[in-house]
Amino acid sequence: MQSKDNSTIKQVLNERDGFHVWWRLVRPHTLTASFVPVFVGTMIAFNEGSINWLLFIAMLVASLLIQAATNMFNEYFDFVLGLDTDESVGIGGTIVRDGIAPKKIRNLAFAFYGIALLIGIYICIASSWWIAVVGLVCMAFGYLYTGGPIPISYTPFGELFSGVIMGSVIIGITYFIQTATITADMIWISIPITIFIGSINLSNNIRDRDGDKIGGRKTIAVLIGREKSITLLAVSMIIAYVITAVLIIIGILPLWSIITFISMIKASDAIRKFRGKTEAIEMMPAMVATAKTNTFYGFLLGISLLFAALI
Repeated sequence: MQSKDNSTIKQVLNERDGFHVWWRLVRPHTLTASFVPVFVGTMIAFNEGSINWLLFIAMLVASLLIQAATNMFNEYFDFVLGLDTDESVGIGGTIVRDGIAPKKIRNLAFAFYGIALLIGIYICIASSWWIAVVGLVCMAFGYLYTGGPIPISYTPFGELFSGVIMGSVIIGITYFIQTATITADMIWISIPITIFIGSINLSNNIRDRDGDKIGGRKTIAVLIGREKSITLLAVSMIIAYVITAVLIIIGILPLWSIITFISMIKASDAIRKFRGKTEAIEMMPAMVATAKTNTFYGFLLGISLLFAALI
């Protein structure tokens, strides 16, 4: 039976039973961090020629499965290591509030990895077996983010690893399977996405700073403090937009890409909602706004590349 406090937390977070339990487990608000790189990488390729839509769909499904599995490993290991309680926010709550067996969550994550691996075999057959090497490395980092002897999430490098792997690397893989090459222009275009995805991780660590400090994590937010971390988040976003502007000016990105600056509204909203907040649940809207910044920017960037290819 749920405790009164447990029930209250579930009510505040609008957590429902049934299918919603499993939907929360994959942390759907984070899945756009998988969609955006695949979409952008494909649109970069489309801007340079024709694309294989079946490969695009396969890559998208595999990326979503790996992201969902990574979230499950996060849920499992944070519970095993004692970081998650029934009052923790920003988690699925499937173990601590819904009573699902931890091993079931772990096994489901491995099952998702297995399906992604099968899809990856098709992608390799249709493109190159080098993709298998890179893909396995990405899956390993997904596991090691919260698993292994020294979880990456316990270090100041979580933002770097998540941003680079889910940003530049995934965009690179997606672009490569369509074009069989990697270009400097593609790498430059991927950098703002890398920054925004790393920002999602940073916003998560800002929200969880107090609990992470107690749990022994040495994240950037723990090391430099909440207010400086919020400033770092703002500066990182500004750098992403400056890079975008430069890429438009020098012609690497089409003029259409100016529409990406609409997402600055959501970026500003994220910083504003972080300022002055101290409770984790108070910072949830700020974290959601950070994730939406990446979603809006990436979607608009992909659309701009699509327009440039069609017009």
